[in-house]
Amino acid sequence: MPVTKSELIEQLSESLKLPKGKAELVVNVMFDAMVGALERGERIEIRGFGSFEVRSYKPYEGRNPRTGEPVQVKAKRLPFFKVGKELRERVNASTAALEHDDHDDEVVNDDDVGGGDDHDDAVDGATD
Repeated sequence: MPVTKSELIEQLSESLKLPKGKAELVVNVMFDAMVGALERGERIEIRGFGSFEVRSYKPYEGRNPRTGEPVQVKAKRLPFFKVGKELRERVNASTAALEHDDHDDEVVNDDDVGGGDDHDDAVDGATD
């Protein structure tokens, strides 16, 4: 289940003992500042969490999947998030704990998994 903006406001309100109205203002100011920076083409870097940047894509000719007809796709700019090392490690550690719970009886030798290299293709989004 996703964490919503209202849940973030609730957590901030509880952890800092702020009225919900002030917590909402803090969350809105942060999001507005981030959106403004991306609109200006600036990069946002949050150490340990990740970075946001805007990537530009050139126009290209695509295909309508239903009809197969060629379609001109306009140039666009899209926000892109790259996860930071600390966040990636924390997420992977929490996933490993979940996987361990599912396979309590199974013993796995790390040298036998993934062809023996130490690089985790799943992190990079690569597939075999």
